[in-house]
Amino acid sequence: MAQLWGGRFTKETEKSVYDFNASIRFDKALIDQDIEGSVAHVVMLEKQGVLTLEEKDAIVKGLTSIRNEVSEGKLVITDEYEDIHSFVEAKLIEMIGDAGKKMHTGRSRNDQVALDMRMYVREHVAVTADNVADLLFTLNDIMEKNTDTYMPGFTHLQKAQPTTLSHHMGAYFEMFKRDYTRLTDAYERMNYCPLGAGAFAGTTYPLDRNYTSSMLGFEGPTLNSMDSVSDRDYCIEALSALSMIMMHLSRFSEEIIIWNSNEYRFVEIDDGYSTGSSIMPQKKNPDIAELVRGKTGRVYGALVSLLTTMKGLPLAYNKDMQEDKEVTFDALKTVNDCLGLFNGMLRTIRFNKDIMQRSAVRGFTNATDAADYLVLKGVPFRDAHGIIGRIVVHCIENDRSIDDLSIDELKNFSEYFETDVYDAISLKTCVEKRLTLGAPGPEAIKEELKRNKEFLDKIKRGDMKNE
Repeated sequence: MAQLWGGRFTKETEKSVYDFNASIRFDKALIDQDIEGSVAHVVMLEKQGVLTLEEKDAIVKGLTSIRNEVSEGKLVITDEYEDIHSFVEAKLIEMIGDAGKKMHTGRSRNDQVALDMRMYVREHVAVTADNVADLLFTLNDIMEKNTDTYMPGFTHLQKAQPTTLSHHMGAYFEMFKRDYTRLTDAYERMNYCPLGAGAFAGTTYPLDRNYTSSMLGFEGPTLNSMDSVSDRDYCIEALSALSMIMMHLSRFSEEIIIWNSNEYRFVEIDDGYSTGSSIMPQKKNPDIAELVRGKTGRVYGALVSLLTTMKGLPLAYNKDMQEDKEVTFDALKTVNDCLGLFNGMLRTIRFNKDIMQRSAVRGFTNATDAADYLVLKGVPFRDAHGIIGRIVVHCIENDRSIDDLSIDELKNFSEYFETDVYDAISLKTCVEKRLTLGAPGPEAIKEELKRNKEFLDKIKRGDMKNE
């Protein structure tokens, strides 16, 4: 078929060149945005006297028909068209005749695709923010129900000090809260309209860029026509935020995988989010967590790919920028799929609270508190550290915990031990006396949950503004 730019050329493009150059295979995902942007453009053209009312009405009616027919499967987007823009324009001309040829007045494919892509990314970033919000509500629910569910905290994957499941989940709440604000912040920055920038130098037609920006829900028009068509910062920023989300999901997945192992048994993943083995009947595999962890590299790859594409491009538009779409589309879908599935897994997961508590006791997570006990009795800290270290060695050799030792056994290590030591090193005491801001103690957690509620209330109000 004839190309939009065919007038300058005297021979057909080589088929292999055409196929390599064409983007219809993937940019057909932009059809809704392309039609919505075109409708706004022609409505503005009529307002400015560039089109007649009859021409505008015919074009809008035709565009609406194309969108409906594609949605209903009556009209199929095929690869005989170079891109989604040429498909829409060709079908419009078929439907309404010469009036369709006026739709593109005052517009270039450069600002057209820049608009479509911004609208697509804007829409899907908002969906991602909603999915992150859903995960935050799930995390907060787990926190509220587990303020006294004791478990070991870890450093270097070694049991370190006692904490609560609420405190542990709170760490992920903070991560995903930052992710949410990164998305809303990126949304604000990308929410400016490039339509009217033309190829890169604007146009001689009397366009009202503020009007089209308002019609399409943007804060306003972009302010430099060269930057308008060559900017892909918003894609890169979105991919960066998506990569951070995947990093956090991957860390969380790693812990779920460890906790699900026979050695830990901290969690029981719901059957609906697990799979078995084709040969080993006892297996219940954490496939969702593993796939989320694995797909993280895929999203990282999208970010690095687009950064690499953009790093050496002179102003203004270059065909290299066509590489923004596939990686961005894929990353947005991947992250939203991962968020939905991970959240479903987390909502239905069962925490084995007794096993978590026993693990904290048997893992000597109260050793620091035992040393602090001796310090309060007058023992220098370094000496207290050494005493507790020797007690831990003794317990490991005899398969016991510090709490299991009698007062006489403890006094063999230090005469400063008294019967009040057992209360001082209980998990409940160890956790409850940690009251600094952000700690696992009940008062600190109460304040944390209060802050969570305030943040979640802002989300409920539908506020996309970054606080």
